[in-house]
Amino acid sequence: MSGQILEYRNSNNLPMELSLTRQLLIDIEQSRIVQADRERASLHVIDWIGCAALGAKSRAGKVYAALLEASPMGSCTGILAVKSDWQNVVQYNGALGNVLEMDDIHRSSILHPGPVVIPAALAIAEYSECSAECFLDAIIKGYEVTIRIGQAIGRSHYQYFHNTSTCAAFGAAMAAAHILDLNLEQSLSALGNAGSRTGGFWQMRNESVMSKQWHNAEAARSGAMAAFMAEKGLTGPEFILEGPQGLFNATSQDAIPQLVVQQCENWQIYGVSFKPWPACRHAHPAIDVLQDLIAINGLEPQKITEIELATYSDALLFCDKPNPTTELEAKFSIQHALAAVLCWGEPQLAHYQIDVLDHPDLVEKRSMVTLIPNERMESNYPNHYGARCTVTLDSGESMSLEHLDTLGDPERPLSRARATEKARLLMTEAGMKVANIESVLTGEWLDAENVRTLTGLLGKQDDDYS
Repeated sequence: MSGQILEYRNSNNLPMELSLTRQLLIDIEQSRIVQADRERASLHVIDWIGCAALGAKSRAGKVYAALLEASPMGSCTGILAVKSDWQNVVQYNGALGNVLEMDDIHRSSILHPGPVVIPAALAIAEYSECSAECFLDAIIKGYEVTIRIGQAIGRSHYQYFHNTSTCAAFGAAMAAAHILDLNLEQSLSALGNAGSRTGGFWQMRNESVMSKQWHNAEAARSGAMAAFMAEKGLTGPEFILEGPQGLFNATSQDAIPQLVVQQCENWQIYGVSFKPWPACRHAHPAIDVLQDLIAINGLEPQKITEIELATYSDALLFCDKPNPTTELEAKFSIQHALAAVLCWGEPQLAHYQIDVLDHPDLVEKRSMVTLIPNERMESNYPNHYGARCTVTLDSGESMSLEHLDTLGDPERPLSRARATEKARLLMTEAGMKVANIESVLTGEWLDAENVRTLTGLLGKQDDDYS
């Protein structure tokens, strides 16, 4: 252990004997996974399949399909696509899950574990022909690593870096390492090498581009590849987190390294939220509180003349877009989200399509929305995503409602029925066969000895699918 590493560990009161990654891997290996944990993981798989299936029909999905078409001779399954080798499949599937902005999210780590960890686990599981149980256990462990590093990396990292790309690459490596049955030293190298090239700058948020899909795809691919190469003997840095030129020192000013190895009562996957609506999660608190304010008070939306929405600073940073001009901008616009609620009620995918953005009613109602920061919401973020909404009616009367947590969070969870219905709607819209959809949703694959029982439901649905 170098003097610089020793100094860093002393200043942060870390155990002297072990690196953070070694202690984390030991803790994970000693933690028990029970059937209820696997059932929870299966719900995240189903949610991801729904998001990825419809994502495959998007512009980004069609771009990434070129990976599979360039090498169509493999045996692994791309969602609603031809088979290819596992490297191309993990990158293709990794690009799809976040396209709709409906993927799962963990709040305090400010990241989306599903669209990176699940594609990596699925590709390696199919390549290895492991059981569904092994696949689900890998997802649980991949989420654990992703979230623990995300919680530790600090808010300053999120200012410039895409946390999902940065942290979920570690989780992808962990999931693949479990399926490949790597030993401790090999797993250390897998995480070390996954972390040594991780990143993803937020500059993409300032331009109308598809880099977010690239970030996720690369994180999934590099994590899986790091585990595969570790099995073959490629070594990697053990002190990738706390080293003098490691992740925390290089990309954060407020990392809390102790959180990587903090003892927890349950697996971190239980703290992950499900998104009910097709928009950035930072817009969801606004949608949720306005919907409830209207419902609780029996308001007629057409009588609302002004909306003041108070929330935390990151929601304003990412989602203050009063005049969106693209589908992606609309999904990152609180103004558009609230206007759509006033016009149509429960948010739907169609409300964010390019052909509705200039609808006169939407344009008028977006102009009615004022966004302001709120100290209470800021102090509770990122552990809680909240908002306070005040509406003024045409009578001059005003009324307010505040939510600390948003629908889909662990404190206000979606029912399993609602979560599976969301996935059913997305898969149906994507053109999956009804029988395949029902087999995915009913969990017929959960006890399968070969994960291909699941992947066999997910590929190209018929000869003329495009």
